[in-house]
Amino acid sequence: MKKVLCIGELLIDFICTDIGVSLSSGDNFLKKAGGAPANVTSAISRLGGKASFGGSVGQDPFGDFLENSLVKEGVDTTFLKREGKPTTMSFVSVQEDGERDFVFARGADEIYEPDEKEAKEMESFDIFHFGSATALLGGSLRDTYDKFFAYAEKSQKLICFDPNYRDNLWAGRDQEFIELSKKYIAKSDIVKVSDAEACLITGISDVKDAALALSKLGETVLLVTLGKEGTLIIAGDHVETVGSVKIKSVDSTGAGDAFVGALLYKMAYSDSKDILKDNNAFSNIVKFANAVGALTCTEMGATEALPTLDKVNKFLQ
Repeated sequence: MKKVLCIGELLIDFICTDIGVSLSSGDNFLKKAGGAPANVTSAISRLGGKASFGGSVGQDPFGDFLENSLVKEGVDTTFLKREGKPTTMSFVSVQEDGERDFVFARGADEIYEPDEKEAKEMESFDIFHFGSATALLGGSLRDTYDKFFAYAEKSQKLICFDPNYRDNLWAGRDQEFIELSKKYIAKSDIVKVSDAEACLITGISDVKDAALALSKLGETVLLVTLGKEGTLIIAGDHVETVGSVKIKSVDSTGAGDAFVGALLYKMAYSDSKDILKDNNAFSNIVKFANAVGALTCTEMGATEALPTLDKVNKFLQ
């Protein structure tokens, strides 16, 4: 099995339990472990795979909680650093339809920078996932992103990229986000975007046309998540929509990360990148990832809702 490394933020999600109200009106919050790349590692581990996380949390009780959460999931925390800044936090309001609103309070994730010895060890990984919502904003985390992205590309490692756009993080800086996303998309082997992200990055309102435009940025397999409609795959001339499964959504927090984790879990068992050219085999991987993402929506919380492999297999049967 190949080794997967996810670099980015690990944070506290404070989830408002007053369903259907705005954050300004909510009174009750639950503390949950979150952060897109960390969620991906947890998803891989919950399925029975092996993943490592690289990022920073504070030297505070929240940092203790987050580190313990990853260890409990079986995630390798060798490259987790504890810094003097407070742990990054996210406040999440879940609407009646299961969709979310976010407010971020950024902290320690911004200053992630492995030392020389750690960086050398990190180069041994086979699959690199870049899916941080905060990394592109700046700081040493972005420098670390660029360094390992360049290394992975040069070494022909499998690169997966998810831009994870959050509008309240990029207010007034959308064009910067768009240009950075295009740069990373062009160099990635697998790119996962939402339908809204595809339209934002290309400036094209039709989702399929936007996806086709994105796919031409590089030799990438593009995956566009369409919610209950499934996932659109564009791999060269091959265009296919893999249908989703019907569930009652309680909380969609972490569903996209669960999808990516399931995808990389399957990719870690493949012999090479050639499976990306096998349309039938890759479609089956996406079908599996769709099921994992859907199951994550049936419970509250990004990590707690992650399914085991046994649960996914029973669900698909």
